[in-house]
Amino acid sequence: MLITGATGAIGGALASAYAGPSTHLVLHGRQQEKLEAIASTCRKQGAQVTLSTIELTDGHALQGWLSELCAQQVPDIVIANAGKNTHPQGPALLEPWEDVQALLDINLKTPIAMMQHLVPTMQARGSGQLVLISSLAAWHGLPTTPSYSASKAGIKAYGEGLRGLLAPHGIGVTVVMPGYVTSPMCEAMPGPKPWEWPPERAAKVIKRGITANRARISFPFPLNFGTWWLAVLPAGVSQWLIKRLGFNHEGDTPHD
Repeated sequence: MLITGATGAIGGALASAYAGPSTHLVLHGRQQEKLEAIASTCRKQGAQVTLSTIELTDGHALQGWLSELCAQQVPDIVIANAGKNTHPQGPALLEPWEDVQALLDINLKTPIAMMQHLVPTMQARGSGQLVLISSLAAWHGLPTTPSYSASKAGIKAYGEGLRGLLAPHGIGVTVVMPGYVTSPMCEAMPGPKPWEWPPERAAKVIKRGITANRARISFPFPLNFGTWWLAVLPAGVSQWLIKRLGFNHEGDTPHD
């Protein structure tokens, strides 16, 4: 199986959750030292591990890497977990444009590019499971992170559409919508973080949902239920609630 963003909290926990004697893990991450440490832990659990630190937003590098992987063995499960966040800082009203571009490249364009390379090989084999990481912020855009919310809403919609398209070809698609998961990035973000989960708990729920080929995995329940209502209530009511809950000032919604 292939996991990008393996050096993030959720990615690292997923790698450990899947590691076992019969598993070949292909782990991608930007932090070489941390990636090696995660690989060492997984190998101790009996897994075979292959590592990569390529630049995912480099289209040529991504195509070459995935082509090489698929030529050796098409992954059974692909978890496109790599992502980042940004929010307005200092006196600026909007996020810096350079940050927005980088965010959209990794959160939205890269997972779609990965599917372009992986789907034909899975289709030829007649099986596979694709996992796209969205966020509870996809239910309704947050004033604290408008660009992040947009990227996660986009990947949610893409995954939902992809699931129906690929089902007749034996390929499952799961969209994961996490809430707050403990990580350095999460802790560095200002603002409320209700029902924060440890990454190990998140990984356990995600793995169970992937095994069941669930269309959507969203957690924790109270926060998912509340943010889902933001999507279905009249927009004026939702925005009033967001302000009352404290998400209208500098803060963020996490995802690794």
